[in-house]
Amino acid sequence: MKRRTAILLPSALLTLATLTAATPALADATAHGPTRVAADSVGSGGVGGTASAADRVVRGIERSAHALRSTDPDSSRRDLDALDPMVGNAQVVGVGEATHGSREFFRMKHRVLRHLVQEKGFRAFALELPWSSGLRLDDYVVHGKGSLEDIAHEEFQGSYEIWNNQDYRDLIAWIREYNLRHPHDPVHFVGTDMGYAGPELYDRITDYVARAHPELLDRVAALYEGLRPTTDAATYSARYSALSLAERKDRAERTGKVLDLLEKARPGRGADARDRLWAVQNARAVHQMAEGLSFDVEDETQVARMMKYRDRTMAANTLWWNRHTGDRMLLSAHNTHVSYDSFDPRYPKTEGAFLRDALGGKYVSIGFSFYKGDFKAFGTDDGVMRTRTIEGARPGSNEYTLDAARQRDYILDMRTAPPAVRAWLDQRRTTYNVGAGWPDTYRYDMALGEAHDVLIHLHEIHATTYLGTS
Repeated sequence: MKRRTAILLPSALLTLATLTAATPALADATAHGPTRVAADSVGSGGVGGTASAADRVVRGIERSAHALRSTDPDSSRRDLDALDPMVGNAQVVGVGEATHGSREFFRMKHRVLRHLVQEKGFRAFALELPWSSGLRLDDYVVHGKGSLEDIAHEEFQGSYEIWNNQDYRDLIAWIREYNLRHPHDPVHFVGTDMGYAGPELYDRITDYVARAHPELLDRVAALYEGLRPTTDAATYSARYSALSLAERKDRAERTGKVLDLLEKARPGRGADARDRLWAVQNARAVHQMAEGLSFDVEDETQVARMMKYRDRTMAANTLWWNRHTGDRMLLSAHNTHVSYDSFDPRYPKTEGAFLRDALGGKYVSIGFSFYKGDFKAFGTDDGVMRTRTIEGARPGSNEYTLDAARQRDYILDMRTAPPAVRAWLDQRRTTYNVGAGWPDTYRYDMALGEAHDVLIHLHEIHATTYLGTS
């Protein structure tokens, strides 16, 4: 695999790849403490046109943008009333993030979640986290099962370490507090990703088979032999990634057979039918992990297919929850995933594109942008979590023009912006797009109006409070 592909695999699949050294100039900069990276290092793109044309774009943004008063979840949310017509009757609202490690993105999602729950009837928060982890967190927020600290320590491991931050702890704690006040109308927590399948998931499946289809139990046990995790998630994932490609493919074949058995098993009625529905979905989640990790990460074509498989899987899990529970959902993931177009050949089709195919206008994508600031990220040379800093956006980038508007932080419905603004948004320009690893030498040229419906622009961001692995 080429160095750049290895470095930039999505966060949930980093455990499959060898994080090789970054380019020397940037790798040296990350050697000690917080890193400052000049905006020039991420490339530039020309705006084109005259100064008066650029001025018309900025003035148009100012007329269309709705100023945000705060990103603090506890602040008044009257400024978010402007979001209501933008969301409309959407069943799923994807809310992105331009880095995986900045508190303002997480806090703003928390604010938006509170608003959508209390004003628009949303009842599920979905995160770029394994399905099995989501089930554990749902048991916590709905039923109070376990402790948040223990669950976060056990589930936010390996590639999902980045979620073990104070801002997500606060968001989850708020959902639990809300549910204590509304026990008969709770907000649920959903994991949509496929990077891991915890032991509880296998137990749920085999318990169902023992109860509803005992004649299949020995067969299912044999097919799952050696697959149920017996260590912590990080150790299991590391060992799984060290397996040969042939062994990973064999495991995917076995999990696929279990899924096929349960899909073909006779359906029951009432509670039995619902139990079967969940058992099949849980078996599907186990297979999604095994299938997703069976691609050859040494082959760039296979890596692109893996990316597409992952985004299709996250969309499918989101849709399953929405269709079988009726919950309107806030879907939290990186900008790339919730967008309609990644503008990156390594991501052939995004989660947002799959959701739009299925839901049409009932899916709304909200992206984030920022002018400058800090974020947490794994080192692409050593895998160590550090605080990184990006200086102010360079002229010619999307962020430079967005930040020229008089509003410091704002929401912009790009679908209803003035013609000059829409034309500008439909042109590709250099854009900050920070994933789990840094430095990232890839240049991202994006047309924001083609990627999202709505944009939240923040002038400055700060690194989240990372709580570590213990």
